[in-house]
Amino acid sequence: MSGQEIEKLVKIIAKLPALGSRSSRRIVLHLLKKRETALLPLIEALQGVAENIKTCEVCGNYDTVSPCSVCTSEKRDSRTICVVQDVADLWAMERVGFYKGKYHILGGVLSALDGISPEDLNIDTLLDRIEHEQTAEVILALPATVDGQITSHYLVSRLKGFETKVTTLAQGIPVGAELDYMDEGTIQLAINSRKALS
Repeated sequence: MSGQEIEKLVKIIAKLPALGSRSSRRIVLHLLKKRETALLPLIEALQGVAENIKTCEVCGNYDTVSPCSVCTSEKRDSRTICVVQDVADLWAMERVGFYKGKYHILGGVLSALDGISPEDLNIDTLLDRIEHEQTAEVILALPATVDGQITSHYLVSRLKGFETKVTTLAQGIPVGAELDYMDEGTIQLAINSRKALS
């Protein structure tokens, strides 16, 4: 590997979330020192993900099949849908292992500043699911930020025509926080303490 190829790898890794130039250099150095146990297995895993991972046509989750294993599981409550901003939030909920319903990933939250409108989010597909799956409860597990709250209020207004209970996570999630950074106990408390919005 030439110095140019190493530098290219450093720049690619530096683009990953929470990593800068110094961290990416340390990671690349570690991978080069541990080629057999770290670099080659990483290459194989990345290639496997690139070739086999699909986006679930129902909820938006990542899996090797579509619909995903969560959507097709008969052990899950199909009458409850937890609406989250991103796949990372779904993974955070699954990490807790407490929630047993289905999910719907919006793909973001409404934001006038970033130019994100309802048309940019998976809202119509959510409404279609609620209508056809006879959903009894929709849990809004969106960020406790201004944009997250605006999105929640918008969804509540769109769900008024459905005979569906709408709840939101309550105690445990501090304002400005995101699910992906919460510990398991905090998420479980928030699910247990959810409150009705409509």
